[in-house]
Amino acid sequence: MSTLLSSTSLASATDLPPIPAADIEYSLIAPLLIIAGAAIVGVLVEAFWPRATRFTAQAVLACLAIVAALADTVWVYTDLDRVEASLQARGQVAAEGALSVDGPGVFTWGILLVFGLLSMLLFAERRLEGGLSQFTGRAADAPGSAAEADAVRRRLEHSEVFPLALFALVGMMLFATANDLLTMFVALEVLSLPLYILCGLARRRRLLSQEAALKYFLLGAFSSVFFLYGVALAYGYSGSFELSAIDTAVTNRTGSETMLLAATALMAVGLLFKIGAAPFHTWTPDVYQGAPTPVTAFMAAGTKAAAFLALLRVFYVAFGGSQWDWRPTIVAIAIITMFLGAVVSISQTDVKRMLAYSSIAHAGFLLVGFVGVYAGVAGSDRVTSVSSVLFYLAVYGLSSIGAFAVVTLVRDSGGETTHLSKWAGLGRTSPLLAGAFAIFMLSFAGIPLTGGFIGKWGVFSAAYSGGFWWLVVVGVLVSALAAYFYVRVIVLMFFTDPVGDGPTVAVPSLLTTVVIVVAVVGTVGLGIIPGPVLDLAQHAGAFVR
Repeated sequence: MSTLLSSTSLASATDLPPIPAADIEYSLIAPLLIIAGAAIVGVLVEAFWPRATRFTAQAVLACLAIVAALADTVWVYTDLDRVEASLQARGQVAAEGALSVDGPGVFTWGILLVFGLLSMLLFAERRLEGGLSQFTGRAADAPGSAAEADAVRRRLEHSEVFPLALFALVGMMLFATANDLLTMFVALEVLSLPLYILCGLARRRRLLSQEAALKYFLLGAFSSVFFLYGVALAYGYSGSFELSAIDTAVTNRTGSETMLLAATALMAVGLLFKIGAAPFHTWTPDVYQGAPTPVTAFMAAGTKAAAFLALLRVFYVAFGGSQWDWRPTIVAIAIITMFLGAVVSISQTDVKRMLAYSSIAHAGFLLVGFVGVYAGVAGSDRVTSVSSVLFYLAVYGLSSIGAFAVVTLVRDSGGETTHLSKWAGLGRTSPLLAGAFAIFMLSFAGIPLTGGFIGKWGVFSAAYSGGFWWLVVVGVLVSALAAYFYVRVIVLMFFTDPVGDGPTVAVPSLLTTVVIVVAVVGTVGLGIIPGPVLDLAQHAGAFVR
């Protein structure tokens, strides 16, 4: 009898059609593969490369991989010639529906890779700590212990920070182009887990760094659970993880209204946490202050860019049919976030915490553009939510990385000195450095002739086009309020007498100098000649469904 059943099962199995091979568009997702491959090679380098030159090898590998991926991203962007008649969206769904390689996604790849390259240069800076990097020699050593002193004496370094950063970068790129919720959740974890580790690896003030890593991990885990629960409810509502299928179900209202609202709210919590919007912002100042400053720069620019693209994609592609349900809540969050970031920044006495609350305020400004008009057309001269947010993210990321690069250079005997009182008179002791920081502050404030002014004009224009003129008025008023604490720092640097001998400015290597120069040129250039980048953002068009 068993022989007969086995024969019958075998015959049935041979009658089944063969499973087709997955159709992967490798040419379109090559930038992702380059970064992921370099991260894996970095792990092998960490295992087998001689310790004496391992740090340099990892830095060179990371930078070369990012440059190669950036060049390929430019090629992919110019090759996005498939047009959907309904939305004039440039690009296509790739990797069996897992990724949307479209204009906004590939544009975000480009700015993420630029941010990643500048951040890797800051990671590789070794002159500031006497020939060592800003990362601890052995993370397992207790702060202040004999083992830590031995690691310093032996000049040990954590060279695995580079493959960790590359894994985070590929997670950001995947997050920005994910076309289904499972891929998006995987990308969220891939970008988050390396950052949790990197935040706890500061060479100086290690207890503060470890506290920041623990807070970020615990709160990040909670936000991921919220997001995952929302994904489960979205699947229960629509029967699919794909964003386009969810959009069809939402448009036709095929499921429970309560389940739809719960899925939208829970996923919003996870995404708003990543962009640092109120009331999910509490991790931001502590993590920004405690993490190694190069890691803070990387997070401030990269994570916000990737998370905002994911937020746009989820809410406009998957939940676009329920805009009237979630838009009022996003408007309220935008107002609260702007005011909270601007008001609390005024009371800050630490530069890194001030920049953290500044990033919260900027998340609010970006949300103003987010609720504006969406219907973009490739090549159109109309400012939309997508194009305005893309340009704003590019400007904000450059200014943030430049500002944190300056922070690494203002030091005392204990390393970086971030208390604002220590920055008094910086314009006298180092006018070029103070001038660069002043440019970044003016851009954050949205002063004309800086990229920040064009960025705010873009998001306010999108909101105005969407009928939210009163929200634009609120945004302008908050911008005027926020300008106070930016100008206060400039006055402190140039018009205040230094305390004692004044701030000490470390002499950076060529790496940090290049980062600051590129950030200054980009911030000013995007304010004076914004056309090329703004055209690219508008030419990106809408999301592919």
